[in-house]
Amino acid sequence: MLYFTNHAVRARGFIAPFFLFAFALLLASCTQTKISAINSDPARYSAKDVTVAGQVITSFGLQNQGAFELDDGTGRLWVWSAGFGVPGQGARVVVTGRVRAGVAIGGRFFANVLRETAPHKTA
Repeated sequence: MLYFTNHAVRARGFIAPFFLFAFALLLASCTQTKISAINSDPARYSAKDVTVAGQVITSFGLQNQGAFELDDGTGRLWVWSAGFGVPGQGARVVVTGRVRAGVAIGGRFFANVLRETAPHKTA
């Protein structure tokens, strides 16, 4: 009988962290913001970190900084990355940052830009 009790304790030790990880993953996926929502009301998102996910359409960078355009299927948004590197065209990424309106980068004007505040992750 001791064998079964010990086995149950080991199983519980594996199952609890598994469900905790699954719950955390579910919460993380729920907190992503659609680019169309940001583009329609950028002031709503300007004072807090937002997370978006999508495919990189265009990117350019030099020495671990640059910009890339992200498309999530609802719209497009430029992301400015300073110190986090720039993903290649076609990569699927999850990005967290702060929305800034009316930004000029390299002589070009952008209505809305997400200034990356944490390293992006591949999706």
